[in-house]
Amino acid sequence: MRLEPPQDSQQPGGGDWEVCAMAAASNSVDINRPVDQVYRFLVNGLNNPIWRPAVVDIRLVSGSPGTKGAMYQQTLTGPFGRSIRGDYRLVQAITNFRIMFEVITGPARPIGIIEIEPTAGGSRVKFSLSYQPKGLKRLLNRIIQKAMNAEVGNLTNLKRAIEGS
Repeated sequence: MRLEPPQDSQQPGGGDWEVCAMAAASNSVDINRPVDQVYRFLVNGLNNPIWRPAVVDIRLVSGSPGTKGAMYQQTLTGPFGRSIRGDYRLVQAITNFRIMFEVITGPARPIGIIEIEPTAGGSRVKFSLSYQPKGLKRLLNRIIQKAMNAEVGNLTNLKRAIEGS
C-alpha cells in the first residue's frame, strides 16, 4: 500500500510527493502450521533473529514476553552495515490473531501489525508496516521504504523457520 502522487507529480507548493509520502509495506504468506503455533513463535520477540536477518541482538527489557506493554531492545544492521537500535513495544497482542507493535528508537519508528488467520492448510500471516516521516526524515523516505519492503519480505524466512521446526 503506497500513496500515489497526483498526475502532475507535484504537491501544492511545488514539492516532490516522493519525499513526503507515507512509507508503507505489506506482505503475506501461507504457513503449513496451526495458528496457535505461528502466533506463539511470532509473539516471542526473542525469535526475531531466526527469521529477520537484520536483527543482530535482541532482549526483553520490560514486561512479560508476548503481552501488551512488553518492550524489546534490539540491535539491527542498518544502512551501509552500521548498527542501529530498533527497540519496540507490543501495543496489542490478541492471542492467535493479531500482534501490533511500535518501534520506539531508531531513525524510523514505524507501526507494525501482524495478523494470523486459519487456512485449510494451516495459517496465513499478513505483516504490514507504516511510517509517516516528519521533518528532515522525509528526505530519507526512499531508504525507509526500501528497508520496510525488506522487513515484510522476510515472511519467506518465517515460513522456512516455522515449517522447519
